[in-house]
Amino acid sequence: MSYKSILLNLGIDGPIEPLALVGIDLARRFDARLIGFCAADAPLPVTMAPEGAAIAAELWEQSRDEIRQRLKDLRGKFENLVAGAVETDWRGAVESPDAAMARSSRLADLIVTGAAQGASTGDSYRAADPGSLVLRAGRPVLVVANGSASLPTGRVVVAWKDTREARRAVADAVPLMAMASEVTIAAVDRNPDDWIRDGVKDVARFLDGHGIKARTEILKSDDEGNRLVDFLASVRAELVVSGAYGHSRLREWVFGGVTRSLLDEVWLNRLMSS
Repeated sequence: MSYKSILLNLGIDGPIEPLALVGIDLARRFDARLIGFCAADAPLPVTMAPEGAAIAAELWEQSRDEIRQRLKDLRGKFENLVAGAVETDWRGAVESPDAAMARSSRLADLIVTGAAQGASTGDSYRAADPGSLVLRAGRPVLVVANGSASLPTGRVVVAWKDTREARRAVADAVPLMAMASEVTIAAVDRNPDDWIRDGVKDVARFLDGHGIKARTEILKSDDEGNRLVDFLASVRAELVVSGAYGHSRLREWVFGGVTRSLLDEVWLNRLMSS
């Protein structure tokens, strides 16, 4: 069980080096092909006067030409950073980052991205929305800690909840957890019962079948998100594995509380599946 194709989502406004170094390192570890990806578009200028339509269209095309040049420059920087260390490919697009990313996810076993603003959308013309990425890609998404140029995987915590999303995340993260020196399965509940305890034990048994030894931790709290984050800090977690929960409201993604809490903790490396 491994990742053989990694899609690296690079922001058009850079810098790309820290995230690119993470992608290169992962591609080396798994002998995977690394696909550099970047997409952006320009909003069509709004004009009320008919005579302004031609000028608006010209300005719009100029902005898109600037994006095309930026994509060309980023491709060159990406290829220079890789310098033949791993097999690579490149995908650049002048279109909505969300749409382009969702389509390109079919190429990959794993998507690697940053999310400097956490769960916030930011400029949807210049960056893929983390909600769209995690909840629409159909692939595990590794959200790298802000500014990090490496991915330590010594201490991994599974944020367990007995849901389809969490089960998917555990299976998707097996290749990374196989590299860990310490794996903890943590569940938070206000009134932990035997159902929850049996659940974490079953996850530990599943991982054991893949040669991964894990301990279990039941955390009692009414505030699931904050208690989990506190626990992650206390054990100095280097990667957290979780399901992602949310739904679309018009063009915005509305997250469940724990998913938002984890996305907003930009110091964490987070592998999420939905």
